[in-house]
Amino acid sequence: VQLQASGGGLVQTGDSLRLSCAASGLANFRIYSMGWFRQAPGKGREFVVSTSYRSRNEYYADSVKGRFTISRDNAKNAVYLQMNSLKPEDTAVYYCAASPYYTYSDLTSAIRYDYWGQGTLVTVSS
Repeated sequence: VQLQASGGGLVQTGDSLRLSCAASGLANFRIYSMGWFRQAPGKGREFVVSTSYRSRNEYYADSVKGRFTISRDNAKNAVYLQMNSLKPEDTAVYYCAASPYYTYSDLTSAIRYDYWGQGTLVTVSS
């Protein structure tokens, strides 16, 4: 299984970026919930957003609610993260991940994800 994240870069405060994550090797992409986590320099990995394969609910961290949007294209085995109104505190390596779970409590926890991408760096300058 491979998750390939892309789309990161250097932007200014207020700009937008769209991250992509292409999955390969999963037997059935449709029955995996997908999530994005991030890790800022010197900090632990934190939950950003996820989409449940079962309910199709989307769960957002408070820090990104209203600015970030997750979407998925099952036909392309891909998940996306649209990030608007970026702030310097959004600077981090962003990781996509796949989980066989589907509840809020599971999907906000990194240990519930079986597969991880390599990460893509997002840097927001002030």
